[in-house]
Order: sequence, then C-alpha cells, then structure tokens
Amino acid sequence: MKDTPASRPWWGARIYRFYRDGFREMTVGRTLWKIIFIKVFILFAVLKFFFFPDFLATKFSTDTQRADYVIEQLTQAAQGSTQPVKGE
Repeated sequence: MKDTPASRPWWGARIYRFYRDGFREMTVGRTLWKIIFIKVFILFAVLKFFFFPDFLATKFSTDTQRADYVIEQLTQAAQGSTQPVKGE
C-alpha cells in the first residue's frame, strides 16, 4: 500500500500530535517546565519591582501632572530632532 500525500494528515496536525504525545509521555520534562515557569515568573513579576520603579508616581502626585510631563518630554524629543521628515 502506497503512502500518498492525500492519505497523510495535514503537516500541522502531525506536528501538533507530535508535541501533544511528547508532553503526555514526559516525566522529567514536566519538572523542568515547572522550573522554567517559576524562573520566568521571578524575572517578570518580582525583579520588575527592583529594577523598574514607578518613576512618574514618585515624582508627581496627580495624573494631570504626569500627563503634562510625558507630553513635554515627547515634544522636546521631537523638537530636537535633526532628521528631516519624509517628504521634506
């Protein structure tokens, strides 16, 4: 019996089944994935508080002051730009 392209399942389905069956049969891999997820959580959730403090909240007390500061910083950067705008 020949294995024709029409009789084989779509390649995406074969890839999906490959990974699905692989994750089902995993023993040590599950522990490794748990360790990976814990590390990612630590990187993004915990270290964020140490390395990325809320600058605007510490400098300004109201949302209006924060918005004015952000607009001022953005427009200063745009005014100091020396590169021509496309079409000029």
